[in-house]
Amino acid sequence: MRASILGGAGYVGGELLRLLADHPDVEVAQVSSGSHTNRFAHTVHPFLRGRSDLRFCDPAALEPCDVLFLAGAHDDAADEVRELEGRARHVVDLSARFRLRSAADWREWYGTEHAAPEYLERFVYGLPELHRDELIGARFASGVGCNATASILALLPLARAGLIERAVVDLKVGSSEAGARASAGGQHPARARAVRTYAATGHRHQAEIRQELGDFELSFTATAVDLVRGVACTAHVFPTEAVSEKELWGLYREHYRSEPFVRIVKERHGLYRYPEPKLLAGTNYCDVGFEVDECTGRIVVMSAIDNLMKGAAGSAVQSMNLMCGFEEARGLGFAGLHPV
Repeated sequence: MRASILGGAGYVGGELLRLLADHPDVEVAQVSSGSHTNRFAHTVHPFLRGRSDLRFCDPAALEPCDVLFLAGAHDDAADEVRELEGRARHVVDLSARFRLRSAADWREWYGTEHAAPEYLERFVYGLPELHRDELIGARFASGVGCNATASILALLPLARAGLIERAVVDLKVGSSEAGARASAGGQHPARARAVRTYAATGHRHQAEIRQELGDFELSFTATAVDLVRGVACTAHVFPTEAVSEKELWGLYREHYRSEPFVRIVKERHGLYRYPEPKLLAGTNYCDVGFEVDECTGRIVVMSAIDNLMKGAAGSAVQSMNLMCGFEEARGLGFAGLHPV
């Protein structure tokens, strides 16, 4: 199968290239970049040295392919889809443009009119743990918000069981969330040794959590920390009824029993008793753990992901596998490194 990537010079585009280079059923036909046209892709993504002679092409030069990944900014995505959908059997858009199903929700959270509202119902939200059946054979899939992914997978079993009255979600995130383009908050001097809350309220990924999990009272805060990759989510859940730790074990085991990329991490001993994003760098796993506060009945749920993988490129390839009829975990077997 021939795949192409539009906007392949960024961090997420690089992760797509890394994954697809080892995918046994996929050949990367083209990768585009408006700012690196005609340069070898390995000059931007050095892991391709000796493995690929791909050059970045002009976005306008993309040829027909089987699956097209859109890895550019969401401001450009609507025009790209209109122009390019006829050139690909399947389209996976990793921008934010098609994650929300409602144009009104887009207007509320992004502050602009949606440029292609006719496409919103055509895109499947690209998180297989929620929409596996819809993704099988689908023509269009959206990307997923990395913070939304960590939060959704932490809370999903509780939400499905109707056990969330109120949730307070706190996220610690790495600098690669800001993308490869230089920004004041993404530069190393501003991030090194920093613990800086940048979204005390109103983070856009909150809209995805509400859409996918339902309408319970949700508070959401994001804090930048001295990591490059990774999201660590701590969700404080105030339940609709008392829940024991044994009941939580049963609930999470049953819900995630058959999921290839969600693991329950709750150990009695050792350093890594709960989810730790450091261990997940480069992997498509989401680790989830939990504990009950016996004094208050509060449930603390923790999750960790690599924001560039399970929060972006990894889920996109997992969705592509379902869309194209491949085994779901194909090309996603990297287990991580320790110590790193």
